[in-house]
Amino acid sequence: MGLRKAYAYSKKKVTPYTRISKKRQKAYIKAVPPSKIVKFRMGSRIGFEDGKLPHTLKLVTIENVQIRQNALEACRQFVNKKLDNAFNGQYYFRVIPYTHHVQRENKMLTGAGADRMQTGMQLSFGKTVGKAAIMKKGAPILSISVTNPKAISTVRQILKPIRAKLPCKTAMVYEVQKTE
Repeated sequence: MGLRKAYAYSKKKVTPYTRISKKRQKAYIKAVPPSKIVKFRMGSRIGFEDGKLPHTLKLVTIENVQIRQNALEACRQFVNKKLDNAFNGQYYFRVIPYTHHVQRENKMLTGAGADRMQTGMQLSFGKTVGKAAIMKKGAPILSISVTNPKAISTVRQILKPIRAKLPCKTAMVYEVQKTE
């Protein structure tokens, strides 16, 4: 069957009882799926810390939303590949949110013979299917730092196509890091 569509989760109210306790009996969720986001920081971290990459462009959400880890990983792969081709490692790229919210699904079977297998709403807590990041309005999703203001226009062109991969409306915020 595969993944459900993102709108099944993205703008809904956050579902409670996704607690993970150290005592297995008290945990609502017995097993947490592994993170699909491989890296959170890419590019020249040393250059960023030394102040050689002062121009930063952040992709910010305009609404409260849940972003699934598959969407963040798809954005990360696309942006990192394009940035590496454009700047040859002279950039610093961060995926800011961490996917901590566990999503669950009560799988329902349809078709012939399915009426004997499913329990309906009895024991309907659901099994874990993935993780998501809960984002508030104005929270940054991605951050990209480059050497000069001319490179910011290239970064804007790279970020435009990934807006379709995210389940929310976004804006780009430009910042300049002041050197002392």
